[in-house]
Amino acid sequence: MDDERIKVGHFVIIQRQKYTKLFRFNSLTAQTGLGKDQVKLKNIDGHPYSTTFKMVPNTEFGKRFIELEPCTDFSSLRESLNITESGTDNRNLVQDSDTQALKQDDIAKLRESGSSISEIVGTIIENSKTFTSKTEYSQEKYLKKKEKKYFDLLQIRRPTLRLIADIMYRQDPEKILGLRVDSLSQLIAFSNICATGNFLLYESGTNGLVPAALLNSIGANTEGKLLHLHQGNVPQKQALQALNLEQEHLDRCISVNIYSLLRQYYQGSGGGKRKLDEVIDDPTDPPPAKVSKTDDAATDVEMESIDTDKNDADVKNDENDAESKAKNGDKQPKWVFENERGCELLRENLDALIIVAKEHPITIVNALIQFVKPGRPVVIFNLSREILVETFIDLKSSNKVTGLKLSSNWLRNYQILPNRTHPDVNMNGNSGFILHGYIIR
Repeated sequence: MDDERIKVGHFVIIQRQKYTKLFRFNSLTAQTGLGKDQVKLKNIDGHPYSTTFKMVPNTEFGKRFIELEPCTDFSSLRESLNITESGTDNRNLVQDSDTQALKQDDIAKLRESGSSISEIVGTIIENSKTFTSKTEYSQEKYLKKKEKKYFDLLQIRRPTLRLIADIMYRQDPEKILGLRVDSLSQLIAFSNICATGNFLLYESGTNGLVPAALLNSIGANTEGKLLHLHQGNVPQKQALQALNLEQEHLDRCISVNIYSLLRQYYQGSGGGKRKLDEVIDDPTDPPPAKVSKTDDAATDVEMESIDTDKNDADVKNDENDAESKAKNGDKQPKWVFENERGCELLRENLDALIIVAKEHPITIVNALIQFVKPGRPVVIFNLSREILVETFIDLKSSNKVTGLKLSSNWLRNYQILPNRTHPDVNMNGNSGFILHGYIIR
């Protein structure tokens, strides 16, 4: 099937040993950096996902340019070298510059000539005075070290939600609000995401990871929809685009600006500006007191910051609207139709409210909770426990939500090897907090 093969325009996962990288294969001339090497990707087009390629140096372009060739030989380094001799212990081994007769220039020439990893490591071993005296365990560690350094295979994998979440978290956790994959899975479970429901999400600051996770859980060719509320003119959709979803699947996500949607909803229902002011401050009124710029956005920013941003967004949208009408007559811009689709979902009432944002969630919850059916879940994620404690108290006193529970995940990775099992030493144990309950209004 075409969906099982790599095509120009797709996002792909490039994996070399344990290192993974998300990359958009946007043209046959595309290339990406791996360490000091520039890898040309034109030869991956049309191959099935999970194909393994051999990295072949191309001397025509210089030693730093690498061509890819499909590879089927995956024998281990020890098997290909046929090592049979080893020592009993390492007590008499002395490591100095004389133990290896091969120089760095000689090894560089081997790599430039296109020699395989087994040929390079085999030559290094032949010129080592101490390798055969090492124990089998020491030889295995030595081979793994050399294999990591001279490894010449990489795999092109299909992007999945777990891989994308792991890559984003490893690169910069702050860009996804510290949302680790285990907390993301808990968020989906508490929200009761299914193929037949309509869900309301307010998200900011996760590079589209949360809408991607929810839309992926809803699935394709279903009745479910996701109403994605955001700040500014353009939503963050990097993770959503990286999943390579079909257009029919992507159309199930309605991304609209939060204030623009609420304004159109209340004005369209006859409530007008007065009804809107009961829910959220109108940015056309005199601006409220600003939040101190020294305060952290994840602890003190209230809904007023959204309103201020939306005021600028309204001006920009008006300009885009005027320009669009000048070019296309009376044709409305896309965001107007998205707002109408969003208002239809709000009138039908939705099946869950999910909030993952830098802003303080109290004002956002109070503005959106009325659009969710009774008995449905409300789920709020934040890095700060104190913020969620305040939200807990507010919701508890309002009698709108029951079964409130504040939880956090503590995940620790373990290395599992024969006779060598231990937890990772350097890791972040905390991945934020989740407040969840059920609406009873």
